[in-house]
Amino acid sequence: MKEVAAIDRAIDELLVQLGQMVLRLSSPQVTKRADDRRALVRSVNQYSVCAARSDDPRVHELKAELDETIKPRLRLVVSR
Repeated sequence: MKEVAAIDRAIDELLVQLGQMVLRLSSPQVTKRADDRRALVRSVNQYSVCAARSDDPRVHELKAELDETIKPRLRLVVSR
């Protein structure tokens, strides 16, 4: 049983590192083009699938942050 717990912790650590990388890539300076944005959305969705089975709160926190990055950016339009 110790081996399973150790593997679980190792996977959680990898998920945290992966989530941090994807979060850095979510910067508007990096994802300027539409195809970059689509790739980001795919990465966030794949991360979410992996994170769903984790018990590590850091993984879920990163998932929430990443979900926020793919929400449509709203622009304020002022009409005269």
